[in-house]
Amino acid sequence: HPADHGRTGLEFRPVTKLRVDETELANTTFAISPLNETVAALGVLAGRPGQPGLAGWAERHRGALAGITAGNPTFAALVDVVARTTWMPDFITPPPTGMDTRFADEIAGVRQQTGIRARGDLMVSVGGALPAALDVVDVVPVVADGLEAVWERVLAPDWPRLHAVLERDVIQRAGRLATYGLARALEGLKPDLRLEPGGYLNLNDWDDWHPYDLAGAQLMLVPNSFGGRWFCMDMPRALAVLYPARGIAEATDERAPDGLDRLVGRSRAVVLRALDDPASTTHLVTTLTMSLGAVGDHLGVLRAAGLVSRVRSGRSVLYRRTALGDALVDG
Repeated sequence: HPADHGRTGLEFRPVTKLRVDETELANTTFAISPLNETVAALGVLAGRPGQPGLAGWAERHRGALAGITAGNPTFAALVDVVARTTWMPDFITPPPTGMDTRFADEIAGVRQQTGIRARGDLMVSVGGALPAALDVVDVVPVVADGLEAVWERVLAPDWPRLHAVLERDVIQRAGRLATYGLARALEGLKPDLRLEPGGYLNLNDWDDWHPYDLAGAQLMLVPNSFGGRWFCMDMPRALAVLYPARGIAEATDERAPDGLDRLVGRSRAVVLRALDDPASTTHLVTTLTMSLGAVGDHLGVLRAAGLVSRVRSGRSVLYRRTALGDALVDG
C-alpha cells in the first residue's frame, strides 16, 4: 500500500513500522475522506474485493462507470490500476483534513499535482513502465475529471447516508479510544496494525522492516464504506490509516419503492407526499379525494410523529412537512 513505503525521489523502501511518540499518539484523531471513498468505490465497481454485501450496489452502478470510461482510455487505465494494484497511487489518496472534509477541496488538491509526481506514483502502482494511456502529459486533469464524475454520478446522491454510517463508526471508535486508549481503538482496523513496545506502530508483518519516523505528522484514523484498507501519506502533514467501516451493507441496500407506504401506511404516505407545498385540510380533501375525517386523522398521527407541522395563515391552517418528513419522502 502507498504509505507502507518511504519515498526518496522515485526510490521506495518498504516501511512496516512507524516510530511515534506519546504526544503523537495522544493527538491521534478521526477523519472522513470523500475522495478516498470515491477511489475505494471505483475499485469495487472495477471488481476489486470490498465490503461484504456490495454486489448489488456494484451491479446497479457499473453502467455509470462504463459511461465515464467510454472513449477515455487514460481514465479506463487508471480504473484498471485501482482494481489490481497493491499500492494505491498517493496523489489520488491524500489524508483528509478532518471530519468535514469536502470532496471539492480534495479533488482541487489532486488537480494541483504535477504530471511528474502523478506518473511516478502510477509507476509504483503498476510495478514498472506505464502503459501508453497513462504515460501522457495531461494525466492529472484527466484522472481528476474521471474521479469527479464518479463522485457526482455514483456517490454524491447517497453521500448523506454514507456519511452517517461513517460518523456512526467514528463515534463508536472514538468512545473506545477515549475509554481504553489507542491500542484498543486499533483492534480490527487492519489485521497486522498494532502498537508495540518502544514507541512503534506496526503496519505490516514483514521480516525486512524499516522504521519511519512520524516526526510530528498528524496520525488519522479514517473509516471507509467500501472496504478501503490502505495508508494515505502526505508527509510531513499527516498519515491516515483507512479501515472498513461497519454497516455499509445497510447503507447501500436497494430501497423498496413502497418502503414509505409499508412504514406509515399507504393512506398516510399519500398525505405526506402531497405536502410538497403547504396545504390546508380542505385542499388535501379535494386533491386526494379523501374524507375530511380521514385527512384530519392522518395529519394528527403524522404531526404527533414529528413528520408534519402546522402554521396559521390568515383564516386557514396550513400543514407542511418537517425536515424528518422530507427525509422519509426522499427515501
